[in-house]
This record gives sequence, structure tokens and C-alpha cells, in this order.
Amino acid sequence: MGYGAVVTPEGINFSIFSKDATRVTLCFFESPTSPEPYAKLDLDPVQNKSGDVWHALVPQAKPGDLYLYRIDGPHEPERGLRFDYSRYLLDPYAKCYSEGSVYKAFGESSTRGLDAMYIKGRDPMKAHLFPKCVVIDDNEFDWEGDRPLNLPLEKSVIYEVHLKGFTANKNSGVENPGTYLGFAEKIGYLKELGVTTVELLPIQEFDENENGNTNPKNGERLTNYWGYSTIGFFAPKNTYAADRSPGGPVREFKQLVKEMHKAGIEVILDVVYNHTSEGNERGYTFEFKGIQNDQYYILPPDRQYYMNYSGCGNTFNCNQPNTMNFIMDSLRYWVQEMHVDGFRFDLASILCRDQWGQINGFPPLTNWIAVDPVLANTKIIAEPWDAGGGYQVGYFPGGRWSEWNDRFRDDIRRFVRGDEFTSTAAATRISGSSDIYLHNGKKPASSINYISCHDGFTMNDLVSYNGKHNDENGEGNRDGSDNNNSYNHGYEGECTNCKIEGLRLRQLKNFIALLMISQGVPMLLGGDEFRRTQNGNNNAYCQDNETSWFDWSLAEKNSELLNFTRAMIRLRKERPTFRRRDFFGESEAEKARGVDIVWYDFDGRMPDWSKLNRFLAGMIYGRDFDNDFYIAANTDTHDMNLILPTPEGGKLWARVVDTSFPAGEEVAESGKEEVLQVQNRYVIPANSFVVLMAVRK
Repeated sequence: MGYGAVVTPEGINFSIFSKDATRVTLCFFESPTSPEPYAKLDLDPVQNKSGDVWHALVPQAKPGDLYLYRIDGPHEPERGLRFDYSRYLLDPYAKCYSEGSVYKAFGESSTRGLDAMYIKGRDPMKAHLFPKCVVIDDNEFDWEGDRPLNLPLEKSVIYEVHLKGFTANKNSGVENPGTYLGFAEKIGYLKELGVTTVELLPIQEFDENENGNTNPKNGERLTNYWGYSTIGFFAPKNTYAADRSPGGPVREFKQLVKEMHKAGIEVILDVVYNHTSEGNERGYTFEFKGIQNDQYYILPPDRQYYMNYSGCGNTFNCNQPNTMNFIMDSLRYWVQEMHVDGFRFDLASILCRDQWGQINGFPPLTNWIAVDPVLANTKIIAEPWDAGGGYQVGYFPGGRWSEWNDRFRDDIRRFVRGDEFTSTAAATRISGSSDIYLHNGKKPASSINYISCHDGFTMNDLVSYNGKHNDENGEGNRDGSDNNNSYNHGYEGECTNCKIEGLRLRQLKNFIALLMISQGVPMLLGGDEFRRTQNGNNNAYCQDNETSWFDWSLAEKNSELLNFTRAMIRLRKERPTFRRRDFFGESEAEKARGVDIVWYDFDGRMPDWSKLNRFLAGMIYGRDFDNDFYIAANTDTHDMNLILPTPEGGKLWARVVDTSFPAGEEVAESGKEEVLQVQNRYVIPANSFVVLMAVRK
């Protein structure tokens, strides 16, 4: 029948796992703000318990009802047990939560208790502020035949975006800003941009009130804006819904997915199974701690404490059988009932840690996710590192996983910036990072390529700031990475100098062009296409305001870059040369045809890789499935006169991309490529990127 609250013809069946509980009470509430339950059901350990599962069929219950649990048992932190019957507990399998705040219910933020351990029953709980679980009937929504799209990964162009921030600004022009409905109103924009897949920052239920910091400049309370601190692993976030009535967020999220699929756009969720929002031994008990603390979390030998490989206080015990089963149930639910197309797993190396916290070379969970029949066509993407030193880029276990490739990010940033002797690394990244992924049957699509993501500078800030400016986060500018490989091009921040701004714009075009022609799967940070800025903040996790929200006036102001991005995405989608399924020369057919890529120096000779500096050029052979292409990048401060190789078969070179060209002329429309008047030479200006295509006379 499954855990949680399951609708049956006879009523609602409630069930919850707890191995060491001695008493379980199911509590029903009239409204989200009710301070006390109107009905309680004490589960009989003889009649209402099977193995370690407590359950009850309640004929009077119905969809939309609100409920919580209270569970008693040993409170022995030294054994890892933290039962506390004074606490109301959330059902981890709840598919929706009412409005409310875990942290407001306790009267203060999670930073409470830095001077004291958690004491059973010490803090009074304001139940009228505490969120309630909502009974959901998944059969009531009409999907109209919708199914996950399951687009081939190598044909994907991913757009990473915060659901609320996409439309929260008043100038977004939507009727329901910051909501699932508001996001749906912008589907036309995404379709015109050309992206195939939207990757949403966490939309599984979290509590934005978790952050106790204040902005030192204006005194305003900061929030957990990004949402990397999950409370409800089956529930879409309540406050992202225009309809917050019981069940409203579920219906609204399903409607968004259905509308996205109608437009041919996939939905991937950024999910956080590495830790929960209950924190460490000083945190509150409102869910897993009060259900079966010693199985859900990785604990040290002194079991009153918590191992912290997440940097957030605790670590989910991902390869413990009950926890692993919980994670699999959650993933399957989002695919089967919510129709999502895939997942990006935050700090995914934690998914590989065993019950002692050690990295397992063959972890059950990641392998199960990879081979699970329900998830067989689902995209699974790892952030292949964690906060405890786990780093598995190129070696994330499980077979078919793709990975965020931070080496692509860093090498391309340094190359475009003009760092010395980065050409070799850039060539390797552009050609699919075979040094990382050409093993164990991995393909170029194993590499998720990106220049910027939510965590760090936006692409605009990458070319506008030398250092981070995180003062408004309330952490003394100590938070956020100092390793940004950024360059302000002569002035820190926004400026009106036309020369500096012109160079910044060209560098942004270079970044986008390189991202779109590289082998692997491109991921674009939402707003980078029109120069969204966070004013130098490279860790805006707490900024639920104009710092993080999309400023849609920039789409018009920076339409030149927006149009260029659309054109580069279109080029990638039209040309299979830039989205190959195999590495260059990998397949037997390609080996028989000869080489598929040849690299050159500016003088047309084979490069001496030990001396190649601030320049890169190569000829990619399309063979029988596409045209041949010549690509060249000049990241130096002076122009170069290139000697071009001669195209095969008597063909001629035609210009496809030149980032130094005026607005609107940088990318040629398909079929309108300009044949070069001089076929053996080409002048590539400083800080420019060029793509030529071999065409018939």
C-alpha cells in the first residue's frame, strides 16, 4: 500500500516507519492554524503495527485533511535515539504541506542553541504556526495523456533557474509572480530561447525562515532563498503556489509540468537528499529525528552528535536500507505522479557514503538509481562532490550518471580570461573531456558543461568583478568562493566606459559560443542570456529580493546578447557536429573513416601543445552526417592572421560565427552563411571566437 497517507475506497490508510517507537499518535487538525488537534488516534502496537511499520485505515478521513504525528520512545541521545512525544512530527511521505513555518513554530531560527544541546521538551512548540501534512489524491488531476518527454541527453540544452526568482519581479509581466502559474506564463520565452530542459532549483518543501541572519546594510531578515534544506521530499513548495489551499500546490505544479511538456520542454528537479533541515544535535526535532534518528542520519561513535559531510549540520544515511528505500520512493513519486524528466542531485558524493561516512566504491543507492526500472529513462545528474572532501568528477559510481563538470567551468573561464598556456586544457574540454569520461563506457553526455551556475558569479558578474561582494549576506564577506577565475576588465562592477563594456559583451559572447559548440551537454544559468547581475554577490543563497530576482528590463536593454544566445542555441540544435554521441575517433566506424578532429596553430601547422598560448584552432570533420567545421579562439590582446586548412572535396569556407562582428551579424542564419573571399587566411581579432563551415561551391 505504501507509506504516508494513501487514498483507498475504504478511506485513508496512514503508515509510518519507526523501529523503536513505543507509542504513535495520529493527530487531525481543522485548519492550518489550529493550535490543537480536533481528533487523535492512538495506534495499537498489536492491531496497528506490522514489523516496524505503524499503520491505520481511517474511514472518516478524506483528501484535503490535515494531520501530524506524535511519537514516543527512548530519548537516549548517547544511543542515537531522540524520541520526544511533546513534539508534533511531519510525515516524511506527505505529498503536500499547509502554510506554516517550522522555525517560527519554535519562536526563533535554527541558529538557536549554539550554547546548549537539545533538551527533550525544553522549547515550547506553537502548533498554530507549525505546517500540517495534507492528504492528497493523485488521481484527481487530469494529465491529458502527458508523460515525461525523455529527450536524448546529447540533444539537451539545460537552463538552470530559480522558480520564484524567474517571475518574482514586478516587471516580469505575469499575473501570478513568483509562482508555478507565473512560471508557466513565461514558457513562450523559454521556447523562443531554444532551451530543451529547465532545471529548477529546489522546489521540494523547505522553510525559508531557517536563516537567522540579517542584512547589515538595511537590517532586513535574510532567508533560505535557494532552498537547499529540504523538509518535504514528496511535496512541492507551498509558497510557490498561487493556490495555497490544501492540495493547491500539487495541482499547480502538475499543471506547470503539463504545460512545459506541451511546449516540448523538460523539467528537471534539483534535489537534496544529502541532509535535512533538522540540523545537528542543537537543531529542532520535527521529523526524522523524532521518527528513527539513528537510521536516518550518519552518527559518529558518540551517537549524540552528527557527522557533517554536507556543511549543514547533519548527513542523511543514504545507504541505510530504510533511508535508501525512502529516497527511491521519493524519486519514483516525482517521476510517476508528477511527471518530471530527471534530477540533479546536490552534493551527490554523500549518496556514496556508507553508515560510517566513508566513500563506498560501489554504493547501493547510486547504482540502484541508475538501474531502477521506473527511473530507466530519467535523467540523473550528479554534483559529484560534497563538503567533506568527497570529489568524484569522472568517477561517480552507477554507470549512466552524468556529472556537473567543474573542470570545464574552470578551464574555459581561465582560457577566455587570457591566462597563459590554458589552450591545451580548453581543447580537451571543448572536445568532451575525454580525459575524464572516456572510461567505463561513458560518453560525452556524461559531462554537463557550464560556465556559471546558481552557486557563484552570474556570467555577467564573471566579466565585471575581480572579487566577491557578499557583504549583504550578513557573514562579513567570508562566505562564497574566492576561486572565481573572473576579471573585471579594468573596472570593478557596473560602468559606463564603452570600451570596457564592449569588451565585456564580447567575452560573454565567447563564453556562450564555446559552451554551445563544446561536446557534452550545455547548461546555461538563467538570466545569463541577458546579463542578469547579482552586483558581485557570488553566494546569493539568502537574497530573496531584487539581488536574485530576474530583472526583465535587462532582456530589452541587453537584447544583443539575448539574440546571440538564441542564435547559438539554434546552431547547436541544427548541427550534430557539436552534439556527438561518441568521443572523437571512439567508434569503429569513425576509426575506419580516419581522424575526426585536427588541431592547428595560427600558422596552419600542427600545434606544439607545450608552447600553444592564448590561441586554439581545430578542424572538425562532419563526415557523412554533417559539414566540416573550423573553429578558432583568440584570447590574446592582439589580432591574429590565421592560415586556414584547405577543406576537403573542393569545398569553400563560409563564416558561421564571429563574435567580433556587429550586433545581429555574429551568427549567420542557416543557409545564409557568407563564403569567404579569401580562402586561405582569416583575421581573428583579439578576444574573439570564430566558426567556419565547409560548403559546396
